[in-house]
Amino acid sequence: MNLNRYIRQTSLKDFGIKSQDLLQKSRVLVVGAGGLGIPVLQYLNAMGIGTLGIVEGDKIEITNLQRQVIYGDKDIGKGKLEVVLERLSSQNSDTILIGHDTFLTRDNALEILADYDVVVDATDNFPTRYLINDACVILDKPFVYGALHGFEAQLSVFNFREGPTYRCLFPTMPSGMEIPDCNVNGVLGVIPGIVGSLQALEVVKIITGIDKVLAGQLLMYNGLDQSFLKVNFPLIPENKKIEVLDNYYPDECKTTDSISSEEFAELLESSVAIQLLDVRSEEEYAQDHLANSINIPFEYLENRIKELDLARPIYIICQSGIRSRIAQEKLLRVSSKSVVYNILGGLNRYKTLLI
Repeated sequence: MNLNRYIRQTSLKDFGIKSQDLLQKSRVLVVGAGGLGIPVLQYLNAMGIGTLGIVEGDKIEITNLQRQVIYGDKDIGKGKLEVVLERLSSQNSDTILIGHDTFLTRDNALEILADYDVVVDATDNFPTRYLINDACVILDKPFVYGALHGFEAQLSVFNFREGPTYRCLFPTMPSGMEIPDCNVNGVLGVIPGIVGSLQALEVVKIITGIDKVLAGQLLMYNGLDQSFLKVNFPLIPENKKIEVLDNYYPDECKTTDSISSEEFAELLESSVAIQLLDVRSEEEYAQDHLANSINIPFEYLENRIKELDLARPIYIICQSGIRSRIAQEKLLRVSSKSVVYNILGGLNRYKTLLI
């Protein structure tokens, strides 16, 4: 370890060489290399974390660039993991970088997380967040949580020592109808940078023990008035008793008119011609879409329903399955006799089947 590289840290009275050595020996996994994951990775890499693991199976789109600042115009269409690994290696060649070119699933979560000391949740969807929580409970590992909503954000540390878990704060997964992700609500580009930096700080505190970790407290940040609010919450002991992973895709959203990504993949492989509606934005659609799909962005759907054949079954897809579920409800309100299928998990889930 080149101590001169980190002298501005080691010269801190309450940090020193001992804390730097702890960072160098640590192994941290960051799930997601998007708006939150990028600042987490860049700062932990620069500060001297010994091993950084990255779970990411997505590609770079133009809509990512306003907040995922490690990427540029020339990276559009490339895999996020490929670009992140190259940039981080250039930033600090001493870090051991481990790429996991996949999305986190029930089948791979325990195997991937088992090899790390701390897990960072830098995702943007509830199924993965609950999966991370439960896997960390089973493996007895702390994880640092961050979430974004417009101009606001949340931060906490779960499962740290005897502290509460994510389920102690949010016992059950909300339906896709309740809280859309940032693809629907949007997010101001700088907010992920602020929250991701705070997540990186919590990781450092967990590893080095330099001060109180944000466990048992939810930090809420409002970017418009630059305010912070902390809310305490207790451990609910039964939430520490998880022994097996569940099915984390939102079954509460599933109706008889929803199909799994596996069923959808089989349908595409058949010779059946289907009416496939993609409700993502025009920019998202331009970057990546399925053949023969119709693009009507979610927000314009009610004004462009005439572009669809309501007498034929309609299969709706989006990025994660949230917008498609709401779009399904909109279509059925207009034409209750239509047959409308929501594709659960969206393109994110479908792509995992192609790996």
